[in-house]
Amino acid sequence: MNVVPRRRTAARPIRLDRSLEALPLFRLSDSAEDGTIAVADAQGRRWRVLPSPGDRLPGTFDQDVYIELLRRYAEADQPADGVISFTLHSFLRAMGRRVDGRTYEQLRSALGRLERTTLESTGVYESMSAGGRSDVRFSILTAVAVERRRTVDREQLQLFNGMATAEPGVARVIISAVMRDNLAANHVVSLSGPCYWSLGSPVARRLYRLLEVAREEERLTWRIALDRLAEQLPLTQRYPSHLQRVLQPAHDMLVAAGVLRNAVIRQQQREWFVDYMLGSRPS
Repeated sequence: MNVVPRRRTAARPIRLDRSLEALPLFRLSDSAEDGTIAVADAQGRRWRVLPSPGDRLPGTFDQDVYIELLRRYAEADQPADGVISFTLHSFLRAMGRRVDGRTYEQLRSALGRLERTTLESTGVYESMSAGGRSDVRFSILTAVAVERRRTVDREQLQLFNGMATAEPGVARVIISAVMRDNLAANHVVSLSGPCYWSLGSPVARRLYRLLEVAREEERLTWRIALDRLAEQLPLTQRYPSHLQRVLQPAHDMLVAAGVLRNAVIRQQQREWFVDYMLGSRPS
């Protein structure tokens, strides 16, 4: 059993599947619209995020759980079987979340959602094991089990100071083999954990992940159509003025963190674009 210790001061970079980072996955809006996430191009290639019946799409909390899972997987030296284990208490503490009954339930729900949500690619997701853009269906986690501590353990924990809110369970999850293949092949982007967690906006955190894809492509600047960016994040807003209001605070955070040197939204003829000038790689 691979029980990963709590975050160290000099933590390793968080390694993420570059193919997945380029695609939309987590909803970044509080809109009541659930449904699916679906994007397609003129060549008929398609990407869909399909929630389990009766469930919702992964959201902002799930995005943070995903990042912490991949951090722990990297710190466990990417076990070949994809198995990582952790206490719910330590996981929430590492995310900087308050530890109580509500957040325990949020974490259990998020882990289940990452197992049940289907990611479907038709010629979009680039798989290193398949040798190119493939047709594949997978989920971020292929198995999730949360076991409660034995009653005697919980009683003993109360004997120690500072452990009155002792953790009620241990989780064991398996990272998708599809993602593990890309990570093993070094088809990755790397995030700074301190930088990611310092960003106070889910949009800024997602945009940081996407900008690191551009960095891995050895770009110093990156231009993207505003509607295309909204699709990749994804954002539900569609009017340029609405998108600018959502993006501007995220841009300000990323400039302050040094991820960006500048970000400019401009109109050329009838189209809107975002021009990014990347900063140095966060440490």
